[in-house]
Amino acid sequence: MPERGVVYVHPFAEEMNKARRMAALQCVRLAAAGYAVLQIDLFGCGDSAGGIADARWSIWKDDVRAALEWLRQRGTAAITLWGLRLGATLAADVTRDSGAGIEQLVMWQPVVNGEQYLTQFLRLQLAAEMLSAGASQSGVGELRAALARGESLEIAGYELHPELALAIEGLKLMEILPAVRRVHWLEVTAQPEPRISPASQRVLEAWRTTDFAVHAAAVSGEPFWSTLEITECPALLDATDAAMSRR
Repeated sequence: MPERGVVYVHPFAEEMNKARRMAALQCVRLAAAGYAVLQIDLFGCGDSAGGIADARWSIWKDDVRAALEWLRQRGTAAITLWGLRLGATLAADVTRDSGAGIEQLVMWQPVVNGEQYLTQFLRLQLAAEMLSAGASQSGVGELRAALARGESLEIAGYELHPELALAIEGLKLMEILPAVRRVHWLEVTAQPEPRISPASQRVLEAWRTTDFAVHAAAVSGEPFWSTLEITECPALLDATDAAMSRR
């Protein structure tokens, strides 16, 4: 087993499926560069045990820790945690524990604000209602009220438990400080001149006052995790290769 390893943490719901090709392409590159690469499906997702209705943030963190331990038991010492979207935020949350022993964190388009992310996810239900009935039967406020009453919601085919929703809603990346040596923050934008988003910049500015090194870059491309068709972003793959070779 190689001494250097990478664990990939996938995004949530349909973003996971849309991003599988990009994740696979990057894994092939990392393996060719000499890394032991481990992809997992979090509890209730993909081919893992359980259903999404039973998923909890704490269970997902334990899943990531188990993946890290699996690599360590096979002789991999220098481990990178790499995540996309909500998976990147989950990865950052895991690395808050200095005992996790993570060397560096690679973040693809991380979710900066859990409340905004949850709102966007709930709006998928409103869009579905518009398509089926010609009008929305509920609003985001009503959906949030249902979650507050302890009710699970089916959103875009995924059953969202209120406990998981509450955990996601409370995420603020600004308040999460990874206990790692380096962070590589990579974003994709359709803008002619790629730039990190203002919300991300605020987090990065706060992180740059800490003890770990922070490198950030934006590349041109489509948001492959949310496009209708499966899409690739070669520039992001190249940027990740460059980040992983930086010391």
